[in-house]
Amino acid sequence: MQKHIIIVGAGFGGLSAAIRLAAKGHRVEVYEKADKPGGKAYTFERQGYRFDSGPTVITVPFMFDDLWRAAGRRREDYFELKPCEPYYRLFDHQGRHLDYSGNPAVTEAEIQRFSPGDVEGYRRFMESTKPIFQKGFVELSDKPFLSFFDMMKVAPDLVKLKSYLNNYQYVSQFIKDDFMRRCFSFHPLFIGGSPFDSSSIYAMVHYIEREWGIHYAVGGTGAIIAAMAKLFKEIGGVLHLSAPVSEIVIEKRRAVGVRLPDGSVNRADVVVSNADVAYTYNQLIAAKHRKVFTDGKLKRMKHSMSLVVIYLGTKRRYNDGRLLRHNIIFGERYKGLLTDIFHKKKLAKDFSLYVHIPSIEDRSFAPAGGESFYVLSPVPHMDAGIDWKRQAKPYRDTIIEFLEDRYMPDLSRNIVVESMIDPMYFEQQLNCYKGAAFAVEPTLTQSAWFRPHNRSEEFDNLYFVGAGTHPGAGVPGVMASGVIAADLIGA
Repeated sequence: MQKHIIIVGAGFGGLSAAIRLAAKGHRVEVYEKADKPGGKAYTFERQGYRFDSGPTVITVPFMFDDLWRAAGRRREDYFELKPCEPYYRLFDHQGRHLDYSGNPAVTEAEIQRFSPGDVEGYRRFMESTKPIFQKGFVELSDKPFLSFFDMMKVAPDLVKLKSYLNNYQYVSQFIKDDFMRRCFSFHPLFIGGSPFDSSSIYAMVHYIEREWGIHYAVGGTGAIIAAMAKLFKEIGGVLHLSAPVSEIVIEKRRAVGVRLPDGSVNRADVVVSNADVAYTYNQLIAAKHRKVFTDGKLKRMKHSMSLVVIYLGTKRRYNDGRLLRHNIIFGERYKGLLTDIFHKKKLAKDFSLYVHIPSIEDRSFAPAGGESFYVLSPVPHMDAGIDWKRQAKPYRDTIIEFLEDRYMPDLSRNIVVESMIDPMYFEQQLNCYKGAAFAVEPTLTQSAWFRPHNRSEEFDNLYFVGAGTHPGAGVPGVMASGVIAADLIGA
């Protein structure tokens, strides 16, 4: 039976669900606040420089193939994926680097340069991640946790896999060198968690990367979003842009449609929110309707860190081999810095950075002789009380000076285009609760059944996709949430 389904938000999760539901024959409308689809994967251009504002690491390419197959199409006809090799270049605070490769021999040779005694430990670590991957990704990532019994069924396996250890503790069982421990424990930061708080279940990311590699889309992540939007419309979906939703209408504990800013109501059989889960409950559903996700409960939940991201277009190139497409630069402190960000909620004077330079390989990102890239630094979310109107510029200047001194000579004199976002942007423009860039923090007690469910615990016919629900943040996670929601809604 065909249903009328409204989806709030056109990020990866929203479009994933929209395509699958439209392919099942439902009448699907997507309402997107911005002037183009993407959500956190929004793209923009300035003076010939193009920027992907959000995720840039594609780790499970077959999920896109499956999505296109569900719609009776071939992904290859819409966009091209290419493998990255090496995956990342990881720098210590002294500027020495390790290239993390999909080729085990290459990675082991890199470890040998830093800490010969950790080569065997790395092998044992990688072998240990296989059963974690099998349970955490293959078996559970696209399965909903709607009852506590669902959690109890897998609890013995999670205990056996030592999921009670944090990610750093798990890695440290095998790796002894401090820098090596950082290199193999940082992955939770890609989904908004601290390696010292997130479960060791996230060690499976190493196996995921080994299994399918790391890829990038020709033309950037924006090319994927554009292809998803095109596919959705081709199979009958309706995409409303520059169309915010002001309220999810609730009648008798049931989501019955959405209210638009002009006061009009578009009724539907099902509502799916790809907006931040906490924002959805806090801002789109009146408090009088909410008995589980009250304002107090939302405040008490742990929310991820936020980000400062500086987008730069330069009139000179930085392709001398020092930096690659994906670069991670660790500061001198690791646990101390993350404690400042996640627990003390203060803006530290030091930082760690992720530098993404797509134009090194994909020249469509920048004019001839130029470079297009962004620099990302994790920072506390808005509960820290940092005055970003005053602090953003000094923080930016410190980062630019650091890069100029160590990695990118004459950077400041060669900047042609610049844009910067901070926690205020995540809160005000992307509707992230508290400006938390990755929604609910991925701790053990906020994962699986403990995470906001894909089908609302409070309201019939309300579903969630995206970073704040199961299985969590990151492109594979939000794509999987689209699979879950579409399966729950059914044919």
